[in-house]
Amino acid sequence: MSPFGGNPENVIEIINIVPQQGPGGIFAPSCEAAISLALEEINSGSGILGRELRVTHIDGGREPHLVAGEVAALLATGMVHAVTGWHTSAVRRAVERVTAGRVPYLFATDHEGVESVPDGLFMIGADPEHQIVPALGWLRRSFEARRWAIIGNDYVWPRRTAQAVRAALQDPELIPLELFVPMRTRDFGRFLDDPRLDLADGIIVLLVGADVARFNLQFSRTGRSDQQVRMSPAVDENVLLAAGGGANHNLFVPSGFFVNGPHDRERLDRYHRLHGWFAPTLTNFSNTSYEAIHTLHGMAELAGSLEVRRIQAAVADRRVVETPWGEVGFEGVQAVRPTWLARAGGVDFEILDGI
Repeated sequence: MSPFGGNPENVIEIINIVPQQGPGGIFAPSCEAAISLALEEINSGSGILGRELRVTHIDGGREPHLVAGEVAALLATGMVHAVTGWHTSAVRRAVERVTAGRVPYLFATDHEGVESVPDGLFMIGADPEHQIVPALGWLRRSFEARRWAIIGNDYVWPRRTAQAVRAALQDPELIPLELFVPMRTRDFGRFLDDPRLDLADGIIVLLVGADVARFNLQFSRTGRSDQQVRMSPAVDENVLLAAGGGANHNLFVPSGFFVNGPHDRERLDRYHRLHGWFAPTLTNFSNTSYEAIHTLHGMAELAGSLEVRRIQAAVADRRVVETPWGEVGFEGVQAVRPTWLARAGGVDFEILDGI
């Protein structure tokens, strides 16, 4: 029997939103497995506020209004205490309208930044100022990469991130080519054949999941990989594997977590002890989902509650949340942690530097 007694009233229920279809579906197995590790670690102690933690996964790969509708229906039961997830900003914008002021919502994906913040929303993934912008500076210093072409999916995160890049570069001539394509695009010839691509030193890839893998494979076949670097925050080991090692030459990825990082090996060992060696790969994306669960735990302990107002007040007052791997700092609703830049080496990453 569970140490919590199996009483439904002694349960904290979290809804986790992760794509189970579409380009982002490539990440679902590893995200769900990483969350299982967080549950095991939290429930082997005292749970959250002395209550057992449970997670229900719902499909975030559908149209945003469908995802938000399911979240609203689940919230209406009165049995949901928080929402987390790795999913697109388009889905987040729909979901945050139904969670606002009702339950904490921890968005565990790199994002474009937020202009207005609904009550209860916390950003666990990185924004451009803490990730893409410093990565561009490092690549300029190290490879003299000044001019950038941008390829992205046509929704809010790529478009708003491209705006942040333009603001950081401060010269429109440094972006000779910019194109946004639908999700599930299979042919990137329109971008790869554009003569303006020859003016770029590198390409910023703001695609999602399987779209990134398809683009990298097609890009490698053009023979440009030796002359032009690529940089993308949307690449993990799943994407490297999907494209194949030969498609990842001169590909750079900024992230707060790599499994071969200086402090991350022990987490990977715990993951394999729970799931075995044939589990989905623990990646920077699934790790963010794991960290969102532990950050929620730390927030609840800090506030002594999962009520939105009490959590917001506690984080605003302290600006630091305790987690098993150390303190998570907050700038407003944005979690801030060290970021590393890595270069893809086949289907693995070589960490180069902190940025």
